[in-house]
Amino acid sequence: MAIWGKKNKDKDPESREDRKKVGLIRGLWQKFRGIDWKNPVNRWKLLFVSLVGCIVVFGGGYGVLTMTNSPTFCASCHEMAPEYSSFTASAHNQISCVQCHIKPGFNNMITHKMKSVKEVYYHVTGVPEQIVQTEEEAVSNENCLQCHSKNRLVTASGDLKVNHKGHIEKEIPCITCHAGVVHAKMATRGINVEEVRGKWTKESAQKLMEKKYLRPNMGSCIDCHDKVNNGEKPWKEAAYNVPPNPEELEKKLEEKSKETTKEATHEGKAAEAVAVEHDQKTQEIILQAIGKQKKDVKISMECKTCHKQTEIPKTHKTVNWSSNHGGTAVQQLDKCVNCHQDSKWVREIPKEDIMSLLKMGNQKVKYTPNVTLVKEQARTNKFCSACHADRPKGHGESDQWLTAHAGKAKTADQKSECMVCHDREKPKAGSTDVKAPTDVYCQYCHRTGFKDDKKN
Repeated sequence: MAIWGKKNKDKDPESREDRKKVGLIRGLWQKFRGIDWKNPVNRWKLLFVSLVGCIVVFGGGYGVLTMTNSPTFCASCHEMAPEYSSFTASAHNQISCVQCHIKPGFNNMITHKMKSVKEVYYHVTGVPEQIVQTEEEAVSNENCLQCHSKNRLVTASGDLKVNHKGHIEKEIPCITCHAGVVHAKMATRGINVEEVRGKWTKESAQKLMEKKYLRPNMGSCIDCHDKVNNGEKPWKEAAYNVPPNPEELEKKLEEKSKETTKEATHEGKAAEAVAVEHDQKTQEIILQAIGKQKKDVKISMECKTCHKQTEIPKTHKTVNWSSNHGGTAVQQLDKCVNCHQDSKWVREIPKEDIMSLLKMGNQKVKYTPNVTLVKEQARTNKFCSACHADRPKGHGESDQWLTAHAGKAKTADQKSECMVCHDREKPKAGSTDVKAPTDVYCQYCHRTGFKDDKKN
């Protein structure tokens, strides 16, 4: 007996050939149409089957959504090991990945799941060399505001004054400043590529999650504020808020390299001009920050504009500090560079070696007084060169100094003093080698070499 009742005996039975001709779907449809829907028992049976079907479909769908929304599901793919390990070591490890990476709302959830099918495709056909968040999938302010208030005016440390509400009302994405809060900017640092994914564990994540990458980067603030003062709104470009795709970045670098080569060939000093322009801009911002250069701007670049508690150390207020601070720098260089280090003032983050990071961990290297290191800082640090790039008074008039300076550079220590500002040879165009803050180099005049070289 069929579930829907006895078969109609009045109807002629179908032959075996007729049954073969009828397809499965068509056969089921014919049986469905043949059901006596006037019979209340059949209607109850249909309701029961429909109810069971809905439970299976919607229950199964909910189960799939719940499973794919869990962090453990993300961790099931080996290529996500860096992201998952850093997540477990972060302050956000009590919430799920989707609370940050999918905008609130059921429609957004379903849309994201459909788009994520491509991740399955990549997992099967070939995992990308590096996982980088795309512009379309960047964490939105809606996600952050589910937990965080936009009314905060001072950071938890009590030092930085940041009008979060004002930034949000300008439609500035939270990730413009807080890009590393969970994953410590691993993509920008280049430590989540294929060959090092196996190095990421819950234990190693603690060493790789340095505070300077979890917290907002001062260079991001400076870069954005400087662009605003020049009439720009950089956050409007989605690419400004996410790590650059390594493949696209490599193409851009190749194109830029070709353009630079052409310009250098055509103009001779194109690369040098770009480097000089960059150095001048950095020094200009530093001079604004320390209050030595005032400008009529929308956002003041002085340190006290954003910092509430940071004050000028008492040592800086002593008499003749400007002329005597070199001795303090030798003894306390590690403290000096906490503020006076231009690498903290740039938005770009250099690539890192994960093996070196794991070996060193977050250990602080104890500084021992080193005059050579201090001289190197004076030579390369834009904070130092912003003031020290001016010609010293001891050089006197040009015609006298050129004929008399040899006697001032006889010993190795005297020569090292010269090399704080000058290079021995002409810096090569586009070279990444450390160069002096001035464009005057020894071989400009001493083209046949030096006496010391001939003795050797």
